[in-house]
Amino acid sequence: MSDVCAIGVDAGSTTCKVVAIDADRRILGSRLEPALALVEEQSKTLVEELAEEQGASKIPPVVATGYGRKLVPDAARAVTEITCHALGVFKEFGKPGTLVDIGGQDSKVIVIGPEGRVVDFSMNDKCAAGTGRFLEHSATRLGVSLEEMAERALATDEEETISSTCTVFAESEIISLVAHGANVDAIMRGLYRSLISRVVAMVSSVGLRPPLMLSGGVAKNEALCRMLGETLGETVNLPSEPQLMGAYGAAILGLSAA
Repeated sequence: MSDVCAIGVDAGSTTCKVVAIDADRRILGSRLEPALALVEEQSKTLVEELAEEQGASKIPPVVATGYGRKLVPDAARAVTEITCHALGVFKEFGKPGTLVDIGGQDSKVIVIGPEGRVVDFSMNDKCAAGTGRFLEHSATRLGVSLEEMAERALATDEEETISSTCTVFAESEIISLVAHGANVDAIMRGLYRSLISRVVAMVSSVGLRPPLMLSGGVAKNEALCRMLGETLGETVNLPSEPQLMGAYGAAILGLSAA
């Protein structure tokens, strides 16, 4: 008999994540793959595959979150990423604090209170310069992988200032700096500093309440984690699966519909 009691779907702009949990909120299995244009088909397939893998005789209650949450078929509820990430991370660490969630399309700073409730938040969804897409676009422009860019940014003490607040204009700055012979590693470090400055501004707007936690795919980027922690003077706490926290929180909410 299957132990699956709920499934959470995080239909993000970059990736689609699905998590199955039992009655004790333990993660039993998950799926993660690049987001496709047809959110309905992709999420339905991933839910069915995960339920079958876990031996479920029928699809348990499904709660959806993320950019495409309203397109997930047969979802009992569609809930914001802010609520779901806060709940998922709270369950992981068991304490309130400040969560930074940097996604492909937006970034959020969430103050988590008792029982995983959202106390306050700040969100950047107007410009890609404060998101993971900013780093991806910049790495492509410089002809390196994200992993290499992180390594090289941490390996240098030099830092070029990237002043543009727009990804398109930042690309022009990169081209200009390279043309004028600037140290490419210093440019990479400057790009991280540019993103971090936007995150720090959001943290300042809601107030930093330790511990500092990080979720989302960008949480796996060592340069961002280290430089953010140094800038804020806090240790960055990472969940075991930072990319799954939104789907995990959605699944937890699904237990109430079971």
